[in-house]
Amino acid sequence: MYRILLYTSVLLFMLHFRVVGQQPDEHYLEVVDLEGEWKLMIGDDKTWAAPGFNDSRWERVEVPATWESQGFYGYDGFAWYRKQFRIGSSFRDASLMLFLGYVDDVDAAYLNGVEIGHKGSFPPNYWTAYNSERRYKIPNEYLNFGGVNTLAVRIYDAQLDGGIIGGEIGVYQRNRDLPFDIDLDGYWKFAKGDDMDRKNPGYNDSDWDEISVPGIWEDQVAGNYDGFGWYRKQFNVPASMAGKRYVLMMGKIDDVDEVYINGKMVGKTGEIHDNPFRIRFNGEYAQQRYYYLEESDLIPGAVNTISVRVYDGGGEGGIYEGPVGLVELRRFVTYWRKH
Repeated sequence: MYRILLYTSVLLFMLHFRVVGQQPDEHYLEVVDLEGEWKLMIGDDKTWAAPGFNDSRWERVEVPATWESQGFYGYDGFAWYRKQFRIGSSFRDASLMLFLGYVDDVDAAYLNGVEIGHKGSFPPNYWTAYNSERRYKIPNEYLNFGGVNTLAVRIYDAQLDGGIIGGEIGVYQRNRDLPFDIDLDGYWKFAKGDDMDRKNPGYNDSDWDEISVPGIWEDQVAGNYDGFGWYRKQFNVPASMAGKRYVLMMGKIDDVDEVYINGKMVGKTGEIHDNPFRIRFNGEYAQQRYYYLEESDLIPGAVNTISVRVYDGGGEGGIYEGPVGLVELRRFVTYWRKH
């Protein structure tokens, strides 16, 4: 009898875990295959990110593969990769992602001269992210549809193998089962520490770091950081969204969080106390955040500010897994009725 009760308890726990972690599916379709020949040069010069830079004297290498296996034997330090590609105008309204596989150790990816993502931290505050897959959102306004696009990747390798060493490499179209009305993934402002003034729309975050959301913050800020951190992002709300209700999807957050829009708390998971020793955890890191907004929470036809207060009690931290965005309440309810 005891074994039956134990088995039942474990089964119910597993079912609960699956429910709190459930999120809409995403599917990826390859649009541009970027595997194969790239240009490579050792050293470091940020002008190498520019689309018009002349890389005709650079070495030709295969990607993915270590640069040590392609003639740069024993090299540790900075190097840059470059590659050009075209993409058709039919993808102008698509949600596109750059897959860069696995990079040893630190990278920053530039599309037509604009940084679109990074993992790890370059010297002097070096922090490796060699075991983290690179997937970066491509803002469509940075793409030259129907023309030539230039991808440049700055890399720092501290030891052993270096470069774009493995995984899928290409531009992919992301298709969501539940499309967003406003997509909020991509670069956000981020700062360590805690200050409740950070929830206010007028707060000055100009000196904050920029990190990709979703993504664990250890991959993007130097050091194995545990404690308080704040995220901030501004976004435009079209006037056409007036008079409607929305659900804010905030992905999964490690560990507990409070979410503010235009200074008002619109949702939280777990309990945050000013004294970290009073914070207790109950598996919040595995829960998908769905925050149901009031009609008045968004200001249509204006720039809105979202601020997220996070406390991480150990291990990986931050808004680490998607999806992150706003979806109209009616479509949200319809989707889950079917699932």
